[in-house]
Amino acid sequence: MTQTLPVTGLPELSSLRSEVDSALTGFLDSKDRAAPGTELLYLTTPLREMLSGGKRLRSLLCLYGWHVAGATGDVTAAVRAAASLELFQVFALVHDDVMDDSDLRRGQPSAHRTLATAYTDSGGLRGKAEAHGMGAAVLLGDLALVWSDELLHTSGLGPDRLAQVLPLVDEMRTEVMYGQLLDLQTTGRLTGDVETALHVIRYKTAKYTIERPLHIGAILGGASPDVLESCTAFGIPLGEAFQLRDDLLGVFGDPAETGKPVLDDLREGKATVLMGLAVRRATPAQLSTLRRLVGRSDLDEEQAATVRAILESTGARETVEEMITSRRDDALDALDNAPFPGTAAAGLRQIARAATTRQT
Repeated sequence: MTQTLPVTGLPELSSLRSEVDSALTGFLDSKDRAAPGTELLYLTTPLREMLSGGKRLRSLLCLYGWHVAGATGDVTAAVRAAASLELFQVFALVHDDVMDDSDLRRGQPSAHRTLATAYTDSGGLRGKAEAHGMGAAVLLGDLALVWSDELLHTSGLGPDRLAQVLPLVDEMRTEVMYGQLLDLQTTGRLTGDVETALHVIRYKTAKYTIERPLHIGAILGGASPDVLESCTAFGIPLGEAFQLRDDLLGVFGDPAETGKPVLDDLREGKATVLMGLAVRRATPAQLSTLRRLVGRSDLDEEQAATVRAILESTGARETVEEMITSRRDDALDALDNAPFPGTAAAGLRQIARAATTRQT
Protein backbone atom coordinates (compact mmCIF):
# COMPACT_ATOMS: atom_id res chain seq x y z
CA MET A 1 0.00 0.00 0.00
CA THR A 2 1.38 3.40 -0.96
CA GLN A 3 1.94 5.72 1.97
CA THR A 4 2.21 9.46 1.49
CA LEU A 5 3.48 12.19 3.77
CA PRO A 6 1.03 15.08 4.28
CA VAL A 7 2.18 18.30 2.72
CA THR A 8 0.84 20.23 5.69
CA GLY A 9 3.34 18.75 8.14
CA LEU A 10 6.84 17.37 8.27
CA PRO A 11 8.10 14.95 10.91
CA GLU A 12 10.80 16.03 13.35
CA LEU A 13 14.38 15.62 12.21
CA SER A 14 14.86 12.75 14.66
CA SER A 15 11.92 10.91 13.10
CA LEU A 16 13.27 11.38 9.58
CA ARG A 17 16.71 10.15 10.69
CA SER A 18 15.06 7.07 12.16
CA GLU A 19 13.30 6.33 8.88
CA VAL A 20 16.56 6.63 6.95
CA ASP A 21 18.40 4.46 9.50
CA SER A 22 15.74 1.76 9.18
CA ALA A 23 16.02 1.81 5.39
CA LEU A 24 19.80 1.44 5.56
CA THR A 25 19.65 -1.34 8.14
CA GLY A 26 17.07 -3.26 6.16
CA PHE A 27 19.07 -2.94 2.96
CA LEU A 28 22.35 -4.07 4.55
CA ASP A 29 20.63 -6.95 6.33
CA SER A 30 19.32 -8.15 3.00
CA LYS A 31 22.80 -7.91 1.46
CA ASP A 32 24.31 -9.92 4.33
CA ARG A 33 21.69 -12.66 3.88
CA ALA A 34 22.35 -12.81 0.13
CA ALA A 35 26.16 -12.75 0.39
CA PRO A 36 27.97 -15.69 -1.25
CA GLY A 37 29.97 -16.20 1.94
CA THR A 38 30.69 -14.71 5.34
CA GLU A 39 33.85 -13.06 3.98
CA LEU A 40 31.84 -10.01 2.88
CA LEU A 41 31.19 -9.23 6.55
CA TYR A 42 34.84 -8.12 6.58
CA LEU A 43 33.69 -5.06 4.61
CA THR A 44 30.08 -4.67 5.71
CA THR A 45 31.02 -4.49 9.38
CA PRO A 46 33.12 -1.31 9.01
CA LEU A 47 30.52 -0.04 6.53
CA ARG A 48 27.83 -0.30 9.20
CA GLU A 49 30.13 1.36 11.72
CA MET A 50 30.68 4.32 9.41
CA LEU A 51 26.97 4.68 8.76
CA SER A 52 26.21 4.62 12.50
CA GLY A 53 28.06 7.88 13.14
CA GLY A 54 26.58 10.10 10.43
CA LYS A 55 24.36 13.14 10.88
CA ARG A 56 22.26 12.11 7.84
CA LEU A 57 22.46 15.69 6.54
CA ARG A 58 22.21 14.77 2.86
CA SER A 59 19.33 12.35 3.25
CA LEU A 60 17.46 14.82 5.46
CA LEU A 61 17.90 17.56 2.89
CA CYS A 62 16.72 15.18 0.18
CA LEU A 63 13.51 14.55 2.13
CA TYR A 64 13.09 18.27 2.70
CA GLY A 65 13.49 18.79 -1.03
CA TRP A 66 10.77 16.21 -1.62
CA HIS A 67 8.57 18.05 0.83
CA VAL A 68 9.07 21.52 -0.68
CA ALA A 69 8.01 20.09 -4.04
CA GLY A 70 4.74 18.78 -2.61
CA ALA A 71 5.72 15.42 -1.08
CA THR A 72 3.80 13.44 -3.67
CA GLY A 73 4.24 9.70 -4.05
CA ASP A 74 5.33 6.86 -1.85
CA VAL A 75 7.15 7.97 1.31
CA THR A 76 8.97 4.63 1.54
CA ALA A 77 10.43 5.12 -1.93
CA ALA A 78 11.47 8.68 -1.06
CA VAL A 79 13.15 7.53 2.15
CA ARG A 80 15.05 4.73 0.39
CA ALA A 81 16.17 7.12 -2.33
CA ALA A 82 17.35 9.56 0.32
CA ALA A 83 19.13 6.75 2.19
CA SER A 84 21.10 5.90 -0.97
CA LEU A 85 22.90 9.23 -0.52
CA GLU A 86 24.28 8.00 2.79
CA LEU A 87 25.93 5.01 1.11
CA PHE A 88 27.41 7.34 -1.50
CA GLN A 89 28.72 9.50 1.34
CA VAL A 90 30.49 6.49 2.86
CA PHE A 91 32.14 5.85 -0.50
CA ALA A 92 33.33 9.47 -0.63
CA LEU A 93 34.60 9.48 2.97
CA VAL A 94 36.46 6.17 2.72
CA HIS A 95 38.24 7.17 -0.47
CA ASP A 96 38.92 10.66 0.88
CA ASP A 97 40.58 9.17 3.96
CA VAL A 98 42.68 6.89 1.75
CA MET A 99 43.84 9.85 -0.36
CA ASP A 100 44.60 11.93 2.73
CA ASP A 101 45.97 8.96 4.71
CA SER A 102 43.82 10.09 7.65
CA ASP A 103 43.95 8.19 10.91
CA LEU A 104 40.54 9.14 12.27
CA ARG A 105 36.99 9.58 11.04
CA ARG A 106 34.27 10.73 13.45
CA GLY A 107 36.48 10.00 16.43
CA GLN A 108 37.15 6.41 15.36
CA PRO A 109 39.95 4.87 13.30
CA SER A 110 39.41 5.49 9.60
CA ALA A 111 38.35 2.54 7.46
CA HIS A 112 41.81 1.75 6.11
CA ARG A 113 43.27 1.85 9.62
CA THR A 114 40.49 -0.44 10.92
CA LEU A 115 41.04 -2.89 8.08
CA ALA A 116 44.81 -2.87 8.59
CA THR A 117 44.30 -3.75 12.25
CA ALA A 118 41.83 -6.49 11.35
CA TYR A 119 44.43 -7.93 8.97
CA THR A 120 47.15 -8.22 11.61
CA ASP A 121 44.67 -9.43 14.25
CA SER A 122 43.84 -12.34 11.94
CA GLY A 123 47.48 -13.31 11.51
CA GLY A 124 48.52 -11.08 8.61
CA LEU A 125 52.09 -9.84 8.36
CA ARG A 126 52.57 -6.43 9.94
CA GLY A 127 54.73 -5.33 7.05
CA LYS A 128 51.78 -5.85 4.71
CA ALA A 129 49.11 -4.33 6.96
CA GLU A 130 49.17 -0.79 5.59
CA ALA A 131 48.93 -1.87 1.96
CA HIS A 132 46.17 -4.33 2.85
CA GLY A 133 44.21 -1.67 4.72
CA MET A 134 44.43 0.75 1.80
CA GLY A 135 43.41 -1.89 -0.75
CA ALA A 136 40.53 -3.21 1.34
CA ALA A 137 39.31 0.34 1.98
CA VAL A 138 39.22 1.04 -1.75
CA LEU A 139 37.04 -2.06 -2.15
CA LEU A 140 34.85 -0.90 0.74
CA GLY A 141 34.35 2.46 -0.90
CA ASP A 142 33.59 0.83 -4.24
CA LEU A 143 31.05 -1.47 -2.58
CA ALA A 144 29.31 1.48 -0.93
CA LEU A 145 29.13 3.24 -4.31
CA VAL A 146 27.64 0.18 -6.04
CA TRP A 147 25.13 -0.34 -3.26
CA SER A 148 24.10 3.31 -3.23
CA ASP A 149 23.18 2.87 -6.87
CA GLU A 150 21.32 -0.37 -6.16
CA LEU A 151 19.37 1.13 -3.26
CA LEU A 152 18.29 4.03 -5.46
CA HIS A 153 17.23 1.76 -8.32
CA THR A 154 15.28 -0.55 -5.99
CA SER A 155 13.78 2.25 -3.91
CA GLY A 156 10.33 1.81 -5.42
CA LEU A 157 10.33 4.98 -7.49
CA GLY A 158 8.22 4.81 -10.60
CA PRO A 159 10.07 4.48 -13.92
CA ASP A 160 9.30 8.04 -15.00
CA ARG A 161 10.44 9.57 -11.72
CA LEU A 162 13.59 7.44 -11.64
CA ALA A 163 14.41 8.49 -15.20
CA GLN A 164 14.11 12.13 -14.12
CA VAL A 165 16.33 11.80 -11.06
CA LEU A 166 19.16 9.65 -12.47
CA PRO A 167 20.78 12.39 -14.62
CA LEU A 168 20.86 14.65 -11.57
CA VAL A 169 22.46 11.92 -9.45
CA ASP A 170 25.06 11.35 -12.16
CA GLU A 171 25.77 15.07 -12.29
CA MET A 172 26.20 15.19 -8.51
CA ARG A 173 28.65 12.30 -8.59
CA THR A 174 30.69 13.91 -11.35
CA GLU A 175 30.80 17.20 -9.43
CA VAL A 176 32.13 15.39 -6.36
CA MET A 177 34.93 13.79 -8.39
CA TYR A 178 35.79 17.16 -9.89
CA GLY A 179 35.87 18.81 -6.48
CA GLN A 180 37.99 16.02 -5.04
CA LEU A 181 40.44 16.31 -7.94
CA LEU A 182 40.75 20.06 -7.36
CA ASP A 183 41.39 19.37 -3.68
CA LEU A 184 44.16 16.92 -4.56
CA GLN A 185 45.74 19.33 -7.03
CA THR A 186 45.80 22.27 -4.61
CA THR A 187 46.82 20.45 -1.42
CA GLY A 188 50.42 21.15 -0.52
CA ARG A 189 50.52 24.40 -2.51
CA LEU A 190 50.77 27.31 -0.09
CA THR A 191 49.31 30.25 -2.05
CA GLY A 192 46.98 33.15 -1.49
CA ASP A 193 44.61 31.90 -4.18
CA VAL A 194 41.36 32.26 -2.23
CA GLU A 195 39.25 32.14 -5.39
CA THR A 196 40.42 28.64 -6.27
CA ALA A 197 39.86 27.53 -2.67
CA LEU A 198 36.27 28.78 -2.92
CA HIS A 199 35.89 26.93 -6.23
CA VAL A 200 36.97 23.70 -4.52
CA ILE A 201 34.45 24.33 -1.74
CA ARG A 202 31.62 24.83 -4.20
CA TYR A 203 32.15 21.54 -6.01
CA LYS A 204 33.46 19.31 -3.26
CA THR A 205 30.97 20.40 -0.61
CA ALA A 206 28.37 23.07 -1.39
CA LYS A 207 26.76 21.38 -4.37
CA TYR A 208 27.16 17.84 -3.09
CA THR A 209 26.20 18.36 0.54
CA ILE A 210 23.35 20.85 0.25
CA GLU A 211 22.22 21.83 -3.25
CA ARG A 212 22.08 18.44 -4.99
CA PRO A 213 20.36 16.53 -2.17
CA LEU A 214 17.67 19.23 -2.18
CA HIS A 215 17.44 19.03 -5.97
CA ILE A 216 17.16 15.24 -5.95
CA GLY A 217 14.40 15.30 -3.37
CA ALA A 218 12.59 18.07 -5.21
CA ILE A 219 12.73 16.12 -8.47
CA LEU A 220 11.32 13.10 -6.63
CA GLY A 221 8.37 15.32 -5.77
CA GLY A 222 7.97 16.69 -9.31
CA ALA A 223 9.37 20.16 -8.56
CA SER A 224 8.81 23.13 -10.80
CA PRO A 225 11.81 25.17 -12.09
CA ASP A 226 11.23 27.94 -9.55
CA VAL A 227 11.45 25.43 -6.69
CA LEU A 228 14.75 24.08 -8.04
CA GLU A 229 16.10 27.62 -8.41
CA SER A 230 15.16 28.37 -4.81
CA CYS A 231 16.93 25.21 -3.68
CA THR A 232 20.08 26.49 -5.38
CA ALA A 233 19.72 29.99 -3.91
CA PHE A 234 19.56 28.42 -0.45
CA GLY A 235 21.92 25.50 -0.96
CA ILE A 236 25.05 27.06 -2.47
CA PRO A 237 25.72 29.74 0.15
CA LEU A 238 24.81 27.36 2.96
CA GLY A 239 27.08 24.66 1.55
CA GLU A 240 29.97 27.10 1.33
CA ALA A 241 29.36 28.24 4.91
CA PHE A 242 29.25 24.61 6.03
CA GLN A 243 32.68 23.88 4.55
CA LEU A 244 34.18 27.12 5.83
CA ARG A 245 33.08 26.08 9.32
CA ASP A 246 34.61 22.66 8.74
CA ASP A 247 37.90 24.28 7.74
CA LEU A 248 37.96 26.28 10.98
CA LEU A 249 37.18 23.18 13.03
CA GLY A 250 39.95 21.34 11.23
CA VAL A 251 42.49 23.76 12.73
CA PHE A 252 40.86 25.28 15.83
CA GLY A 253 38.35 22.60 16.82
CA ASP A 254 38.38 20.32 19.83
CA PRO A 255 39.16 16.76 18.70
CA ALA A 256 37.06 15.42 21.58
CA GLU A 257 34.03 17.11 19.99
CA THR A 258 34.85 16.97 16.29
CA GLY A 259 36.31 13.47 16.20
CA LYS A 260 38.98 14.85 13.87
CA PRO A 261 42.62 15.61 14.70
CA VAL A 262 43.46 19.31 14.50
CA LEU A 263 46.86 18.67 12.96
CA ASP A 264 45.78 16.78 9.83
CA ASP A 265 44.84 19.77 7.65
CA LEU A 266 48.03 21.59 8.60
CA ARG A 267 50.21 18.53 8.07
CA GLU A 268 48.63 17.90 4.66
CA GLY A 269 48.90 21.54 3.65
CA LYS A 270 45.22 21.84 2.77
CA ALA A 271 44.67 24.85 0.51
CA THR A 272 41.72 26.26 2.44
CA VAL A 273 40.24 29.75 2.28
CA LEU A 274 41.55 30.19 5.83
CA MET A 275 45.12 29.48 4.79
CA GLY A 276 44.84 31.45 1.55
CA LEU A 277 43.77 34.57 3.44
CA ALA A 278 46.64 34.19 5.87
CA VAL A 279 49.16 33.82 3.04
CA ARG A 280 47.80 36.95 1.35
CA ARG A 281 48.09 39.03 4.50
CA ALA A 282 51.19 37.58 6.15
CA THR A 283 54.33 39.61 6.73
CA PRO A 284 57.48 38.25 5.11
CA ALA A 285 58.49 36.72 8.45
CA GLN A 286 55.04 35.15 8.96
CA LEU A 287 55.00 33.81 5.41
CA SER A 288 58.40 32.25 5.94
CA THR A 289 57.10 30.55 9.08
CA LEU A 290 54.03 29.24 7.28
CA ARG A 291 56.15 27.85 4.46
CA ARG A 292 58.44 26.18 6.98
CA LEU A 293 55.69 24.55 9.05
CA VAL A 294 52.56 23.98 6.97
CA GLY A 295 52.70 20.67 5.09
CA ARG A 296 55.18 19.03 7.48
CA SER A 297 54.11 15.46 8.18
CA ASP A 298 55.79 15.65 11.60
CA LEU A 299 54.17 18.94 12.65
CA ASP A 300 53.70 18.92 16.42
CA GLU A 301 51.23 20.76 18.62
CA GLU A 302 53.68 23.54 19.53
CA GLN A 303 54.36 24.24 15.87
CA ALA A 304 50.64 24.10 15.10
CA ALA A 305 50.06 26.70 17.79
CA THR A 306 52.52 28.97 15.98
CA VAL A 307 50.56 28.55 12.75
CA ARG A 308 47.27 29.20 14.52
CA ALA A 309 48.66 32.40 15.97
CA ILE A 310 49.44 33.62 12.44
CA LEU A 311 45.95 32.66 11.27
CA GLU A 312 44.62 34.77 14.12
CA SER A 313 46.94 37.76 13.84
CA THR A 314 46.43 38.14 10.07
CA GLY A 315 42.69 38.27 10.65
CA ALA A 316 42.17 35.16 8.50
CA ARG A 317 40.13 33.37 11.15
CA GLU A 318 37.94 36.42 11.77
CA THR A 319 37.34 36.92 8.04
CA VAL A 320 36.28 33.29 7.60
CA GLU A 321 33.82 33.72 10.48
CA GLU A 322 32.42 36.76 8.69
CA MET A 323 32.17 34.79 5.45
CA ILE A 324 30.25 32.05 7.25
CA THR A 325 27.79 34.55 8.71
CA SER A 326 27.32 36.33 5.38
CA ARG A 327 26.64 33.11 3.49
CA ARG A 328 24.31 31.76 6.15
CA ASP A 329 22.37 35.04 6.02
CA ASP A 330 22.15 34.78 2.22
CA ALA A 331 20.77 31.25 2.56
CA LEU A 332 18.20 32.33 5.15
CA ASP A 333 17.20 35.32 3.01
CA ALA A 334 16.65 32.96 0.08
CA LEU A 335 14.14 31.04 2.19
CA ASP A 336 12.10 34.22 2.67
CA ASN A 337 11.51 34.36 -1.08
CA ALA A 338 11.22 30.63 -1.73
CA PRO A 339 7.90 29.01 -2.70
CA PHE A 340 8.29 26.47 0.12
CA PRO A 341 5.70 25.31 2.65
CA GLY A 342 6.19 27.03 5.99
CA THR A 343 7.03 23.82 7.82
CA ALA A 344 9.78 22.98 5.35
CA ALA A 345 11.23 26.49 5.46
CA ALA A 346 11.31 26.34 9.25
CA GLY A 347 13.10 22.99 9.15
CA LEU A 348 15.64 24.28 6.63
CA ARG A 349 16.32 27.27 8.85
CA GLN A 350 17.03 24.89 11.71
CA ILE A 351 19.43 22.90 9.54
CA ALA A 352 21.15 26.09 8.31
CA ARG A 353 21.88 27.31 11.81
CA ALA A 354 23.04 23.91 13.04
CA ALA A 355 25.31 23.40 10.01
CA THR A 356 27.09 26.74 10.45
CA THR A 357 27.42 26.97 14.24
CA ARG A 358 28.30 23.33 14.90
CA GLN A 359 31.24 22.13 16.94
CA THR A 360 31.36 18.73 15.18
